[in-house]
Amino acid sequence: MTTQHTDLSTAPPIATGVEPTPPELEAVEKSESRRGLLFRRFRRSKMGMLGTVVFVLLAILAIIGPRYIAQWGYNEVDRGHYLESPSTRHWLGTTQDGRDLFALSMRGLGKSMIIGLTVALLSTTMSALVGSFAAYFGGWFERTSLWVIDLLLVLPSFIIIAVLLRNVSPGNSIWLLIILLTLLSWMLTARVVRSLTMSLRDREYVTAAKYMGVPGPTIVVRHIIPNISSLLIVDATVGVAAAVLAETTLSFFGFGIRPPETSLGTLIGQGARQATTFPWIFYAGAIPLVLLVLSVNFMGDGLRDALDPTSSKASGKA
Repeated sequence: MTTQHTDLSTAPPIATGVEPTPPELEAVEKSESRRGLLFRRFRRSKMGMLGTVVFVLLAILAIIGPRYIAQWGYNEVDRGHYLESPSTRHWLGTTQDGRDLFALSMRGLGKSMIIGLTVALLSTTMSALVGSFAAYFGGWFERTSLWVIDLLLVLPSFIIIAVLLRNVSPGNSIWLLIILLTLLSWMLTARVVRSLTMSLRDREYVTAAKYMGVPGPTIVVRHIIPNISSLLIVDATVGVAAAVLAETTLSFFGFGIRPPETSLGTLIGQGARQATTFPWIFYAGAIPLVLLVLSVNFMGDGLRDALDPTSSKASGKA
């Protein structure tokens, strides 16, 4: 009897109906599915969606309003129409020097949004890098970072910004204001990031990356910061509102954006002295400010609920 041997290396593969998936494709699919889940959770938040819609509408008005909607330029003077109440000629009225309040409010809204978004982005990035690097590397870098954080926390930021902006030309004040607000608003989040990084630096995936010879900065940027992104996203949304309110307060007292430029704070400062006699000047700056801050806060609440799986608003079938 002759025994036949089959060469398994040349045998055709057994059809299983399932094709192997490359690791890169699996990672992309997981990332897309997670983003879809977060979006569905965020969409269930009515206040978050309302805040998003209002914020987008305000952004559109700030971008196209001064150029395509407003009948007047923000620096144009309509002589003979001083302190005029809202009308078809001037939708929100005029100031005491004859400038159109609708154009001024749209211009001020754009300036305030630019300041808020830029400061929030820069301060969140700085706090993420400083806090995570301090906890990961430790040693002299951590001690120096904590010393700088503690020093900046006790400094009177409002007085420092007011003194430094006092003699700056109006054309350069917006950029210096953004830099100063960024440098004086990242410390508390950096401390929170440091605490979270200390709990993540001994995880298995971080240890595996170390053994594979991945440089420390790459580990922090690729493995640690993405795992605390939920905190950073919520902090950035809250930072937008905080930066807008800080700029408004400084401009209200004459230390932030100054004429001939305008912001919501300068409009509120001009209208506060005449709020009882010519209230439309005050409302032209106050109403957009309230809508902007509320919309950002609603968006932050919606993102927090979407990113927190234990939240009652995010629970349930996605």
